[in-house]
Amino acid sequence: MSSNGISAENKVPFLTSSSSEVDTHHHTNLSRRIWVETKKLWHIVGPAIFTRVSSYSTMVIAQAFAGHVGDVELAAMSITTNLIVGFNYGLMLGMASALETLCGQAYGAKRYHMLGVYLQRCWVVLWLVSLAMIPLYLYATPVLKLLGQPEEVSELSGSVALALLPIQFSFASWLPVQRFLQCQLKNFVVAWISVGALIVHILINWFIVYQLKLGIIATALALSFTWWLIVVGLFVYTVSGGCPLTWTGFSMEAFSDLWAFFKLSISSGIMLCMNINTMELMIPLAFFAGTGVRVANELGAGNGKAARFASIVSVMESIGIGIVFWVLIIFFHNQLALIFTTSQPILDEVHKLSLLLAFTILLNSVQPILSGVAVGSGWQAYVAYINLGCYYLFGVPFGLILGWVFNKGVMGVWGGMIGGTALQTLVLAVITIRTDWNNEARNANKLVEKWDAVHHVKP
Repeated sequence: MSSNGISAENKVPFLTSSSSEVDTHHHTNLSRRIWVETKKLWHIVGPAIFTRVSSYSTMVIAQAFAGHVGDVELAAMSITTNLIVGFNYGLMLGMASALETLCGQAYGAKRYHMLGVYLQRCWVVLWLVSLAMIPLYLYATPVLKLLGQPEEVSELSGSVALALLPIQFSFASWLPVQRFLQCQLKNFVVAWISVGALIVHILINWFIVYQLKLGIIATALALSFTWWLIVVGLFVYTVSGGCPLTWTGFSMEAFSDLWAFFKLSISSGIMLCMNINTMELMIPLAFFAGTGVRVANELGAGNGKAARFASIVSVMESIGIGIVFWVLIIFFHNQLALIFTTSQPILDEVHKLSLLLAFTILLNSVQPILSGVAVGSGWQAYVAYINLGCYYLFGVPFGLILGWVFNKGVMGVWGGMIGGTALQTLVLAVITIRTDWNNEARNANKLVEKWDAVHHVKP
């Protein structure tokens, strides 16, 4: 490698600790080690929370404006964005998290050129999956009727789904490049572009609803436009010199080894697609991303103990934030609901479900972080089976029994899913506690050596 290349690499911020740094940590007190790890973690988590809240707020704002048009419009927008768009977002989010393993470990091992190849490979896979998801948008009305939704709501939801079809492909474009930039600590770029698009989105919705009075379909189209605005901003930054070491142009390598990438991605998707349901979840999902990057970086650099310590700090800090939101939901759920509607029947339902929501938030402050440890370690396929078992063999049947056999309705179904999440969290916690981190670091180094052999790269 040329001296210029070495100089350029040295300018890249590097999250991993060298062996001498780890040795130094052993001679410092625990509070100092926690502070150092917290700074590293929040360098990723802070902008990630800002980004996720900004981008997810576009959907929340669309629902809020729809709610002030009418109750049917609120129901149609909420069902479409949470059930159809939310499911697909969760699947895309999970599949894109494969980049946190691959890009995170490659970055930790200083194989910078591979990040661009992985980004393009992820684009190919996610766009193919998005094409397969088109029928869900086209046939949203009969699907919702089959699920027991009222006819008027189902019909309007079908029209909203068609207007939101472009958003599916924006997810397939945005999530990979967001992960690609995140692994390089370019989080603030993603955050500022997201908040800029959010401001545009608020202005467009205000103009559509209150000035032009165009209704819910125009609001849905505005949501699709906003997400593509974010995609264009990040893409221009990436290909216009923002990532000189990791983006070297489009490559045919993106079409090689797609099946292996797809298997890792679909395992990640199964891990996450059941969990995308509340604004607060954007915070633990940011911890999920931050933990995945920190663990992957440390394992890629061969620092097993540092990866373990990063996991512990992330879990404890996320739990602390979860407790704060638990208290807010318990005491202020009625005030929060007024953002979306003033309809008293809806407010009464929110009041009844608030306790379940509070405990869901508390569990979600732990489970995504443990999933982040799994992503950083490359355990997606293994954990996917755990998630399937916890949700579909335990959580769903338990919820159906509570909901229909014991006549608990929505609260029973939701309670069953909370039980599934609790079981999943317990199993992931046991696996994480029993992990041999030194062995995980060795496995990560073997993976890096395999990449080098496949791509004929000299260390």
